[in-house]
Amino acid sequence: MRVVLAEDLYLLRTGLERLLAAHGFDVIEAVGDGPALLRALVQRQPDVAVVDVRLPPTFTDEGLRAAIAARSQVPGLPVLVLSQYVEQLYARELLADRAGAVGYLLKDRVFNDDQFTDAIRAVAGGGTVMDPEVVARLMGRRARDAPIARLTAREREVLALMAEGRSNAAIAQRLFVTEKAVSKHSTSIFAKLGLPPSEDDNRRVLAVLAYLNA
Repeated sequence: MRVVLAEDLYLLRTGLERLLAAHGFDVIEAVGDGPALLRALVQRQPDVAVVDVRLPPTFTDEGLRAAIAARSQVPGLPVLVLSQYVEQLYARELLADRAGAVGYLLKDRVFNDDQFTDAIRAVAGGGTVMDPEVVARLMGRRARDAPIARLTAREREVLALMAEGRSNAAIAQRLFVTEKAVSKHSTSIFAKLGLPPSEDDNRRVLAVLAYLNA
């Protein structure tokens, strides 16, 4: 799997390159600033990008903006954001194209190799992987909006776990319920958020988007 890595700190960038190589990933380019990231993503079109939010030259949001710009030129380009920060405006924009293949993890909440590499593979495969803390912060201001208010407490739990990229089986195990119960909750969530069945759209991604953008 071909990876473009964006991290401005040399030691962390080098460490991530070695970790990914040890797990069978091919880091085809490792960059340290926003312009270099955009160029690498568009020209190399990797299977997945692992991107820090704050990159030179201004150390604000160059990583996310470069990822969004790249996805506008290469639709559906898989991007996993790995950061210490939750940048709300651009994180919502990254999710808003509804193409999936996005993830957002917080560096201090990645606890082992498997968690990290599983997230990369999920995003590369078209999935959506969100750290629960990221979801909580993105949803915080809108918790009383109408679509969200329609969900029960259990449905919100199920939706939060969906946002982490968990399958129905994994959600059932986490909540100590049956897969059938999770399926019923999911159906109810989609109905309450106005997401009818569709062969073209990933309703799990759309459910998270509806939750964030209610």
